[in-house]
Amino acid sequence: MTNQKLGRPSKETNALVRGLVSDLLWFGKIETTAAKAKSVRSQAEKLITLAMNTYEDTVKVTKEIKDDKGVKVKTEVVNDGPKKLQARRKIMSYVYDRQEQRLPKESIDAFKARTEGINHPLLEKIFNVYAPKYAKRAKEVGQGGGYTRIIKLGQRRGDAAEMVIIELI
Repeated sequence: MTNQKLGRPSKETNALVRGLVSDLLWFGKIETTAAKAKSVRSQAEKLITLAMNTYEDTVKVTKEIKDDKGVKVKTEVVNDGPKKLQARRKIMSYVYDRQEQRLPKESIDAFKARTEGINHPLLEKIFNVYAPKYAKRAKEVGQGGGYTRIIKLGQRRGDAAEMVIIELI
């Protein structure tokens, strides 16, 4: 999956890049070495493009659900379409799942209410935040790609590795 071995066996390299891509998509910005950042950029942009091209593919379905009294009630549910479902599964197989954290001074009840119904917060963030944002930008500017920025920080003390910050634009 990655272009460079980064001084590790391929299994370890793939796990390292998957972890860094997951952190980049979750936090929006990470600090790492230049070689790792180039590998992360490649994979992150592919995942964002995949989500961006399929995030609007939804299907409305009518289901019968029993309520508290046992009466069948018809409700409309919005499900993923086939393209979005395939993209969601592909992204799920690549990124590591990150769990939502409680905010400082947030009560347990407020945290449960905020995260209710969200099983995979990173996927929801990719499809509900990043995909619409970058699709809008692609329509306005007429350009796809270029979702990340690498800022050089200088050399790390100790081994003189080139350090960078990679962030989502």
